[in-house]
Parts: sequence; structure tokens; C-alpha cells
Amino acid sequence: MTATVTATRAALEVIAHLEAAHGPLMFFQSGGCCEGSAPLCLRREELPIGPHDLMLGELGGAPFYIDAEQYERWGRPRFRVDVAPGAAEGFSLESVEDVHFVTLTEFSGPGQPRCA
Repeated sequence: MTATVTATRAALEVIAHLEAAHGPLMFFQSGGCCEGSAPLCLRREELPIGPHDLMLGELGGAPFYIDAEQYERWGRPRFRVDVAPGAAEGFSLESVEDVHFVTLTEFSGPGQPRCA
């Protein structure tokens, strides 16, 4: 069985560094397209989890959530989190590291958008 969410070694290193600096972390997959679809990395207590949020797994001990309806609408993709150069836009914690998290997706159905 393939994991629903995984991370590259580079992403795991950034996660470990951020956790050492900020404490327990969490991720929430944003639903915007295409610039606004990056995963948000936050302190665990910063974003209350709602009844329709689905935990897909953990990255370096940090839970990774997505809105359940969005996950279904996107065709139940598998996510691989990586980092890219350049600061994150918005309030994701890695913006101070001059990198930003990105999600690479593999969709289960044909013709699904690859905008995450």
C-alpha cells in the first residue's frame, strides 16, 4: 500500500529544523490553484482542525491535513512534499528559511488536474 503523503529528504530536514525552532508542527494542504495550493506549515496550535478536515498522515511527526471534500474532488491524490528555493508567500513557517514547501501529486483517476 502506498502512503497517502510522503516527504523528500530535503523537506524532512526543513521540517526538523522548523520543529527545533518552533515546537510541534502541522501541515494543511491549501486548496487554491496554482500559486495558492502550497501546503501550509504551521505551529500545531495555530489552526484549529475542523470536523471536515482529514489527516492523511505525518511528515517527520507533523500531521498533514486536507479538507475531506477537496480531497475527494481532487480524486484522492497521493502527495509528496518537497522544498523549492525562494521564500514562501503568506504565513507558512518555512518562509524564514528562504525555501517553500511544494506538493507533488499523483492522482488515482485519469484526467485529474495536477494543480496541487
